[in-house]
Amino acid sequence: MHHGGIPGGGSGGGSDGGWGAPPPAAMLCVACRAGQVDPDGYCERCGHAQPRERDHMEQELSGVAAVSDRGLRHHRNEDSFAVSSTALPDGSPAVIAIVCDGVSSATRPDEASSAAAGCASEHLLESLPRGTHPQQAMHEAILAAAAAVNSLAAEPGTALQHDPHRHRNAPACTLVGAVTAGELLVVGWVGDSRAYWIPDDRGGPPARLTEDDSWAAQMVSAGLMSEAEAYADERAHAITGWLGADAWELEPHTAAFKPDRPGVVVVCTDGLWNYAEAPEEMAQVLPPDAAGRPLHGARVLVGHALDGGGHDNVTVAVLPFAMRRQGAGSA
Repeated sequence: MHHGGIPGGGSGGGSDGGWGAPPPAAMLCVACRAGQVDPDGYCERCGHAQPRERDHMEQELSGVAAVSDRGLRHHRNEDSFAVSSTALPDGSPAVIAIVCDGVSSATRPDEASSAAAGCASEHLLESLPRGTHPQQAMHEAILAAAAAVNSLAAEPGTALQHDPHRHRNAPACTLVGAVTAGELLVVGWVGDSRAYWIPDDRGGPPARLTEDDSWAAQMVSAGLMSEAEAYADERAHAITGWLGADAWELEPHTAAFKPDRPGVVVVCTDGLWNYAEAPEEMAQVLPPDAAGRPLHGARVLVGHALDGGGHDNVTVAVLPFAMRRQGAGSA
């Protein structure tokens, strides 16, 4: 995961459990306390899988929180997130949440999602204070994230570098991001990770703010299948857009909204929305006080997915949107 715009995993920074060069004592198996841990994170003596920092991570900043969990079926967490905040030129806050889901069938999906989340967040942290329109900044951030993921396919010393077909299975991930900036809420995405709008008072209807780049969504939009038929098909979750060197033409999607009431943006991977697909379902699971307790809200949502079976990695950011009390009129 990425936190606060800084690449790495967990509140302590770094990546997968610190497989870099920790002290030798830290490489002893947590179970048998005798065996050495191999580079894949397993004890060479008893075979026990070592806990990794990335298996469960949480981050809370002023105005945003995120939680990521490996889930109950996967051996590692291939999701990543970044939450951060900065100031617009007028001094008002801009808060950022980026969530990425590594494509499991590709190589090094955890690295892809990590690179994308960190790069997108860093780009927004640089461009928003300069006065770039948030929607344009989001578009550019997705392009920057795509370039970061593409570069993983050609890193020196990797087997992929010497493979003429290296792009066929290059590192890849989805991306969804949200930015609150003044009276504006901006979302951007590629793939099937989603953003939902949940009004605080539940008086207005909740809504999904993104449209999946997926086989099912294509079938529905083309009028070839009903939503129920499409999502019942085994091909439903095949994504048609992603970040990676083997992606077809990259089409970053962005949208800008001016909510008429306070609410919360739920930014998540399919590891969550598979268990709360409709906006009404997501609103039902999200605690009513999520705007004031975003970390608690994110924990509850992740818990809902785990209770439902936790078949995938689960990552969610909860980003409150507060109405401006003064000068709230449209520009």
